Amino acid sequence: MFIWLFHRLSGLTLIVLIGIKILTGFYLLPKDNRPDWALSLHRHPVIDVLIVVLFTFHSIYGIRTVIIDLGFRKEKLLFWISNILATIISAVLIYFFVRFS
Repeated sequence: MFIWLFHRLSGLTLIVLIGIKILTGFYLLPKDNRPDWALSLHRHPVIDVLIVVLFTFHSIYGIRTVIIDLGFRKEKLLFWISNILATIISAVLIYFFVRFS
């Protein structure tokens, strides 16, 4: 039940966060009159890290759902494998984000 709920909520949150990134990007297009709130929101590292982590877990949980739909019966094992894999991928991506930004 946790994965089902998290998968739905992370999808909705990703829609909102990516919508914020796109909206603030449009405000930053003109060379003059760039609003300060759009610049600070567009370059906010917490939003970027949230997008990376939510995207990683959302995609891994989606792959897990497909594997279960294909007939894999060991859901508990798949739960732990998907969590460990998503955590490792998220940690690596956050490391590269922090190091190169």
